[in-house]
Amino acid sequence: MAKGSNLYKNILVIEDNHAILDVITLILQSESYKVTGLQKSADMLKHIDDVKPDLIILDIMLPDGDGRTLLEELRGAEHTMDIPVLMISARYTEQNIQHGAYKPNGFLAKPFDIDELLDRIEGILAGNTYC
Repeated sequence: MAKGSNLYKNILVIEDNHAILDVITLILQSESYKVTGLQKSADMLKHIDDVKPDLIILDIMLPDGDGRTLLEELRGAEHTMDIPVLMISARYTEQNIQHGAYKPNGFLAKPFDIDELLDRIEGILAGNTYC
């Protein structure tokens, strides 16, 4: 995907580890994505309304919630049900992330390869599912 085509793609990253959030933000901004980062889920819905993300990167283990429960909340609300979600985790795997009725559009185990992250994001934004 050409860098210019990412210019208007908004990505919301919800990751409690400040260093990981910074790395993801820098990588995505270098690829011309517009990135908003949160370290907890408390203001997630407000940020979604403000940012109108094309994709959400969501850590499973957050200090104030379980990303899998947040995914259910997103899928259960009419205005957020169609936003693609890429889940990331250091503890969980693609085989054991299932929690409830909903699956994310993709999953990456931490630590992840930068190229794999970008490929996964571009694929999900193109309509592919990796989970």
